[in-house]
Amino acid sequence: MNKSNLGLPIGTTLDRFIKRNQDEFPYATGELSQLVRDIALAGKIINREVNQSGLLDISGGFGEKNVQGEDQQKLDVIANIRFIRALTNGGEVCAIVSEEDEEVINLNPQSRYVVCMDPLDGSSNIDVNVSIGTIFSIYRRKSPSGGPVQMEDILQKGSEQVAAGYILYGSSTMMVYTTGHGVHGFTYEPSLGEYLLSHDIMKCPVDGKIYSVNEGSYNLFDQHVMDYIEYCRGQHYSARYIGSLVADFHRNMLKGGIYMYPKTAKAPEGKLRLLYECNALALIAEQAGGRATDGHQRILDIEPKALHQRSPLYIGSKSMVDKMESFVK
Repeated sequence: MNKSNLGLPIGTTLDRFIKRNQDEFPYATGELSQLVRDIALAGKIINREVNQSGLLDISGGFGEKNVQGEDQQKLDVIANIRFIRALTNGGEVCAIVSEEDEEVINLNPQSRYVVCMDPLDGSSNIDVNVSIGTIFSIYRRKSPSGGPVQMEDILQKGSEQVAAGYILYGSSTMMVYTTGHGVHGFTYEPSLGEYLLSHDIMKCPVDGKIYSVNEGSYNLFDQHVMDYIEYCRGQHYSARYIGSLVADFHRNMLKGGIYMYPKTAKAPEGKLRLLYECNALALIAEQAGGRATDGHQRILDIEPKALHQRSPLYIGSKSMVDKMESFVK
């Protein structure tokens, strides 16, 4: 728990925090507050499933591929079902875009919010007990409530998010989110069944000494990316790459660093998904004082054209992202 929490009431739960900061939510009517609670509840359920994965037959491959052409893990499918069920029962969501589903999932047409999500990022690491996570992004629909959801409701720029966050399942489970008024982290206390405020007003260090990239693809990167990696090596920066986006991002945001997933010769558009991976983390990074770019423009300014659109991503400490961008130019 960081020192900034010493002045806060002991045991500030997520529910209490949301109520106390209700006015920070856009169009505060209670709906968005409840939506964040629904996501938090689903995260508790996934936390339980992840912790039991070594004891129950829910780890390993599912035997099918998702819309991305990637092998699905059993927990990918379970997490997707759990989140869809929680958001359906909550009734605050009109549509969901999920990494695991090809089409938009239509829910309550009377609702005003769209959720884009990666239900379980890094799930291939479950079998080796490595941290994984959930990423979510929340938009306010543009078309009138009550009617069918339109593509303009879904394909919104990241700058139009009303909230975004992630849940990290690791040595402890943490939920980190922002509504555009700073970034707040809550650690799950399983004996109480509550998320407790542990990281208030999180800030990403302006500079750092960690770079995170899959150097196994080094020869497939553009020359400017290889040049920047050589610069990092020359500065004796530490190479840290877990292979779980949420875990790598979370570490760098706390300690200072840059996470890179460049385009490659095999993936010329990049690999990470704009709507439910890049946008969410980009909003969090900027709210914490960091930066996020595709190498040419701010991630939050990219106009999406497709549900599962991919993008390169360079994200983390502002000075490090600035330096990387100078190699592109």
